[in-house]
Order: sequence, then C-alpha cells, then structure tokens
Amino acid sequence: MRPKEQEALSGDIRRLGDLLGQALRRVAGEGAFELVEEIRASAKSLRANPTVQQARQLRDRLGELPLADLRTLIRAFTIYFDLINLAEQRARVRALRIRAAELGDAPLSETPEAALRQLRDRGLTSNDLQEELDRALIYPVFTAHPSEARRRTIRDRLNAIDQQMDRLEYGQLLPAEHEQAEASIAEEVETYWLSDSIRDTRPRVQDEVIHGLEMVEGSLFDVVPRLYRQLGQALSRVYPDRTWKVPSFLRFGSWIGGDRDGHPSVTHRVTAEAVMLQQVAVLQHYQVQMEQLWRKLSHSDHFIVPSPEFRESLAHDAAMFPDVALSPEHEPYRAKCKLISAKLQRTLDYVRSCTPSWSGETVPVPEGVYLGGTQLLFDLRLMASDLSHAGAEAAVAGSLQDMIRLVDVFGVHLLKIDLRQHSGRHLAALDEIFRWAGVCQSYAQMTDEARYACLVGELQHTRPLIPAHLPFSPETNEVVQTFRTTSAILDQQCPDVLEKYIISSTTTPAHLLEVLLFAREARLFRPNEGVSRIDIVPLFEALEPLRSGQAIMQRLFALPVYRQHLALRGNIQEVMIGYSDSNKESGFLQSTWALYRTQEQLVELGRREGITMQMFHGRGGAVGRGGGPSNRAILAQPRGTVNGRLRITEQGEVIADRYGNRAITGRHLDQVVNAVLLTSVPDEGVKVDPAWTALLDRLADSSYRHYRSLVYENPEFLTYFEQATPIKEIARLKIGSRPSRRGTSSSIDELRAIPWVFSWMQSRHTLPGWYGLGSAVFEELESRPERLATLKEMYEKWPFWRTLIDNVQMILAKADLTIARLYADLLEDQSLAARVFGQIELKYQRSVDVICKITGQSALLERVPILQKSIQSRNPYVDPLSLIQLVLLRRLRASAEPEEELQTAVLESINGVASALKNTG
Repeated sequence: MRPKEQEALSGDIRRLGDLLGQALRRVAGEGAFELVEEIRASAKSLRANPTVQQARQLRDRLGELPLADLRTLIRAFTIYFDLINLAEQRARVRALRIRAAELGDAPLSETPEAALRQLRDRGLTSNDLQEELDRALIYPVFTAHPSEARRRTIRDRLNAIDQQMDRLEYGQLLPAEHEQAEASIAEEVETYWLSDSIRDTRPRVQDEVIHGLEMVEGSLFDVVPRLYRQLGQALSRVYPDRTWKVPSFLRFGSWIGGDRDGHPSVTHRVTAEAVMLQQVAVLQHYQVQMEQLWRKLSHSDHFIVPSPEFRESLAHDAAMFPDVALSPEHEPYRAKCKLISAKLQRTLDYVRSCTPSWSGETVPVPEGVYLGGTQLLFDLRLMASDLSHAGAEAAVAGSLQDMIRLVDVFGVHLLKIDLRQHSGRHLAALDEIFRWAGVCQSYAQMTDEARYACLVGELQHTRPLIPAHLPFSPETNEVVQTFRTTSAILDQQCPDVLEKYIISSTTTPAHLLEVLLFAREARLFRPNEGVSRIDIVPLFEALEPLRSGQAIMQRLFALPVYRQHLALRGNIQEVMIGYSDSNKESGFLQSTWALYRTQEQLVELGRREGITMQMFHGRGGAVGRGGGPSNRAILAQPRGTVNGRLRITEQGEVIADRYGNRAITGRHLDQVVNAVLLTSVPDEGVKVDPAWTALLDRLADSSYRHYRSLVYENPEFLTYFEQATPIKEIARLKIGSRPSRRGTSSSIDELRAIPWVFSWMQSRHTLPGWYGLGSAVFEELESRPERLATLKEMYEKWPFWRTLIDNVQMILAKADLTIARLYADLLEDQSLAARVFGQIELKYQRSVDVICKITGQSALLERVPILQKSIQSRNPYVDPLSLIQLVLLRRLRASAEPEEELQTAVLESINGVASALKNTG
C-alpha cells in the first residue's frame, strides 16, 4: 500500500475510532472508556513480549471484572473490528480507483481485459476465443452455511456508514452537507452500540432466502450488466477484427431453500416458497426497470417507422390487456413497455397465487404470464431490434441492453436453486417403496452390486412404481414429494429455476440411479419421450469416494439408460467435490491433493467417453474448508479441468464480504472471469513435472497419517477438542437454520465441517488449515534433504503448490499458540491438556519452519507485508476478546444453571472473535 493510501486508511480508522470512543463515553460513561483503554494498553504490552504467563495475567485481570464490564469490553472491541474491516474494505476500493485512473486505457491486473491480452499474446485467434466464450459457464452458488455471525441489522449499520463516507470522500459537498454526513456517521455508530449484536432466535429458511435476495438486489443487478458491457468493450479493443457476441456465461445459483441434507426444516413446501420469494423479488425489480425504460423510450413513430412484426406484437398484447392506457398515441415503444409491465404484473399475481401440484398431467398457464425468461426476452429483443434498424443504437446499447442482459442472466427465477439430499435418505425411501411394491423385501440390506442390478432392472420397466396417493412413512413421502414438487414447479411456475439434484455422500453408482428412478417416477425423466429435466450431481466428499469417483462414473457411463439421460442433458456430467468433509476426515494436505487428483481422473474419463465433465467446487471461507482468494484457487486447478466451465460455492461470511459492496463485487467477479479465461487456454510453458506429483503423493500420505493419529486415533483428542474450544457454545449460536451435527452422536464424524473449523478459529489454533503438512515435509527433508530444492522449485513454478503453501502460511499467521495455550487451560485434566497441546505446538512450529524454508522467508508473510502488518496490528485487539471469552467459558461451564446474560455474553464473544479474524468458517 502506498503512503498516501495508507494515510487515507489510517485517517478512516482514526475517524471511526474517535466516533466509537465518543459514543462509548456518552452511552456507557467515562469509566467504561477508561477500562477499554486500560485493557487495550495491556494487550499491546502483551504483544510486545507475548508469553503464556503474561497472557494468563491479563486473563486473570479480566476475570476480576463483573459480567457487565466484560460485555462492555466485548462490545467495544467487536464494533471496533467491524469498523476496521469497513475501513480496510474502503481502502481496497480506493486503491482500485487510483490504479484504474493511473493506468488510463491499460487494464487493471486480474480483469477480463488483462486475460484477453494474455490470450492474444499466446496466439489465441478471435474465432477460437468466440468458441471458448460460447461454451463458457461461470456459476457462483450461494449457500446459507452458518459462518456469517453478524446480524443483518449490524450489516445495515455498516452499509449506512459506508455510504456516508463515500459522500465525504467523493461528493462535492457544501459545508452544511459535510456536517450532515459526519453527523449521520456518528448516529450510525451510536445506534450500532445500542443494538443487539447477536440473534435472539435462529433464522428460518425463509429468512435466509430473503437475506440472500437482499445481497443480489444490493449488488448483482447493478454489477452484472456493467461487467458484460465492459467485457464487450474489452473484446473490441483487444480483438478489433470482428463483431462480438458475448453470451451470458455468468449465472448464479443458490442452495437456500433447496439444501435438505441434514436439515429437516427444508421440505418440498419450503422449496416451493423459496422459488416464489425469488420470483417475486426479480419480477418486482423488472417492473421498476420497465418504468425507467418507459421514461426513456419516448421515440415517436413520426420519426421511426415500427416494423410489421413489432406492430403485430403490440396489437396482440394490447388486445390481451384492453384496460392498459397506451397514450401518448404516437410512442409505440412506450406502449410496449406498458404492456410488458402488465405482463409482469400478471406473472407476479400468478406466482403469488400459484400452488404447484403434481398430477402427472399438463396444467394450463394463463395467457400473458411469463412462464420463463424466454418470452420476456423475446419482447425486449423485439424492441431492441426495431430501434436498432431505425438507427437508434444509443437507446439499444444503454438501459435496454442492460435490461436484456439482466433477463438473460436471471430469467424470471433470479437464482437457480440446487436441490441436495443425503444418499442415505434415498436408500431408506426406496427400501420402503420396494417392500410395499413387492420388488424386494430388504433393499437396504443388499450389497452395492445387488442394489445396482435391482435399479437397472427397475429403470427398464415402464410401469409406475409409486402410487399417486402416498401410503409411506412421512420421511419417504417427503423424498417423493420433493421430486413431484420439482416437476410441478417446472411445468406450472418456472421451467428454469430447478435443474440440479446433488447427492451428498455419494459412494456408489447406485446412489445416482436411485435419484434417476425417483426422477422417472415424477416425470422428470421420460426416456420414451426424449425428456430429462434435471442434472444428477454426485458429491464426493470423503477420501475414499474421491479416490473411487472415476470408477463410479465409468460404471454409469457404460449403462445405456444413464447415457440416455446424459444425452438428453447435453452430454454434460457435473460432479461436485467437497473440500470441507474431506479435510475434516483426512487433513488439509491429503484432502487438497485428493481433490486435485480426482479432478484429473474425472476429466480424463470424460475425454475418453465424449462427456463434458463440469466440476462444482464446494469451498468454504476458511482455508480448512477450501477457502482463500478465488482467482488463485481457480488458476491452481489441474490443467484442463476448468475448460471454461466452473461452478463454485460462495458460503457464509464470504457472501457478505464479496457481494455486500458493489465495487468489491465487481472486482471479485472480474477476478473469477479472468482466472477462468486463463485456465481454459492454459500457458503451454507451464508443465507439471511427474517428480512433483510423486513427491506430493508421498507427502499427502504422510500428512494423512499424522493428522489421523491426532484427531481420530488419539483417545484424548475428543476431550481436548470439546473443552479447549467453544464448540458446544457455537452450537447455541443462532447464526443459521441448519443443525451443527448430522446426527445425535458427539463424535467428530457426526459434526459438520463448519462448526469444526469455526471452533478451531475461535480458539486460535486454526488447526484444520495446516495440521499434518509441516510434519510430512519435515520427515521428507530429514531423510532426503535435497528435496528442499524440489519443493522450492514447485513453489516458484507450480500454481497449485504455490497457492496451497500461501494459504497455509496465511492461516498459520492467524493462529496464536500463546492464546491457544490458555484455551488448553480450560481442560479439567491439565496433564491431558499438556500432552495434546504439546503435540499441536510441536507440529505448528514444524509447519512454520518448513513454510519459511520453502518460500525462502525468515518469517511468515514476509513477502506480503500488507497482510502481515494487518494481522499484527489486529492482534492487540483480538487478544482481549479471546481472553474475555476464556473467562466467560470458565464461568459458564462452572455453573449448573448459568444465567441467560452469561450465555449471551459468551455468544457475543464468539461473534466478536469472528469479526476480528474475518474468515471463520
């Protein structure tokens, strides 16, 4: 960061910090302010000489304070971190604006235009590039995974502060206006102080849907058309030899309301409601856009002669809506806007009243309803074509083209909703159905091979298997109703909104055939009619399914009925790979390497079979769940596995960070498009040496053994985890609608990956993001010291290894073993605590040492001084939150019936540490 940029950031932090201090004095009193300053000074002193003993002394000082004072401290440091995060976000936007202004006509790095220039320099022709764009697909998918700890109310306060600071920085304000903006910021800071920071109740799925829609409406509706417009301009500049057609390859999806894996609240009715809420949101937005177009398209037929096709369409629609006033008489495009608005209103009324019901028969839809985006696009493009032929290109290229792009991307559905269910639910449902139908008496007890044969036989029948009126258990009925409701929604409400069914815990080919059978029974798969309306997506999560993924798909590709389904879906097979559960099961390095290898194998299988393999990356925000910078993660994928098509989850707090600010959203999407373009046409000079992959095979296996020996084979580890982290308290934090465990067992196997990572981040161990790697490399170098040169070469030349190492060093830098040792003090058995912590501490130091050797640094992040300084400057403010949390956890666990205020304080401390560390789960 340049001196002027650093000065501006420091100025923002001072301004916001001063306002917080003033609010603290006014609301909580001078004594509270002095206490905050005392603890802050003590924490800075601790950082000057960080020893466990000194940390304990500060913890004990905090332990003397009453609960009310501790909550005041939590609130002060938490708000301070949220304000710092806002200031740093503003600094990013400011830096982007400065760089763009300095570069002039040259593009910023990691933008689509920068990628286009690189592709041109690699020799890619305009024809080849058009082919790449025509088959491209970039598809972020929003999930409701609970690692975003902040309430929406708090995010609203921060957004309001950001808007006023924009006015101060970029607006040419009069003195009175400047004073008003300053007063507004002070008001928002004070309101934040006086607002509850945690939720009183766990959000419903519907609440999460609405929150997701607010994110889209707040940024994507504005950013997406601009991105396509800028891409079109960049193509014309870099490849001026042709007229470009830019397809809408950037799409968006959601799991909110469709992800029912381990989530009993997500039923077929909830999915239908989620679809309705999305449609209402996008249709209402389109109504506003059409009103704006009506105001702009005042073109008169005194100057433009509408085409016969346009006049015919106008007359047809006018007859359909005789009550719509179309004056002024000589403004045909305004008339068309009015009629489109009328159709949107009729569609909105229909969507709100529609209750999709499955009958197996076609249900008529009222005339004038936009059942899908195609009909709306036809009306808009007809206007654009007419205006274009008349020479009114400026009108076409502006708001009208933006509206066309919005509809092309978001249709009348907004986000495509993925359906997801655990394979075990399908197994149990078919066991009951087959027994009732007399197909077999014990399907669930069969071997995998026997189940596969049974399903193949059943798929060859044409008779119905499941009766119209369901006589089964509620669980089985719900599985069947999910497929039937999907079919009804596609037929009666929106044909574009539901297109993928993801199978969690896929371990055998039968798991995909079970879903294909349910799809056939709901008329989603009608092979005799040449119809298949839904993609079946296996999710390979654990290590063994990842390793056997190629064999599973090869078996299915050899099956005629499955190949017929694929042919009807364009011969595209999507496969989802899960970063979270594989990491929890096998450790960071083994998991990451298994995911890499699996992608290589699956894409090679697809090439042999003539099937396009489309990878769906289930990545979280934290490194322990596949997180890290998206651009680098995409560039680090195995050669040929992206091939222009990529689906990727956007989870938890990452959604707010990447999509809560329009400038940040635009930059993030620019970086993703840049990386996908570059990986689709890889640099021929970048080769992966077979010796590197052989070395990674050894390191991954060694890392796996070290990780498993601690997490699964050490009988003392579960006790350590449960007592040295706030895992039980996190389960009470109402930050998501989904339970923290898949079942009722307290084992690590049953625990979801998100609270697993969240707990280790809170306790400052950050263990899932690094454990095992350091020991594996240490042992390799002990026996073969010459391998260090190889590891360094890999870091310099191989994007995969470089990205992996950089992510690990970032998460190691965020760990703090001094504070983590105090979490170990929470254990009842301190000898056990010393043994387990001692092992973790040894492996941590080994990891730091080997990372520094590989990267050629004397300290972590030495070559990334901005990030290094950011972490170092945050620590004196994170430490008090962690130490207060320790005091509160000890009090909470010592009380048989803890008071509600104490429980609330613990949850507030968790929220505060999450804000401080930023990427939590």
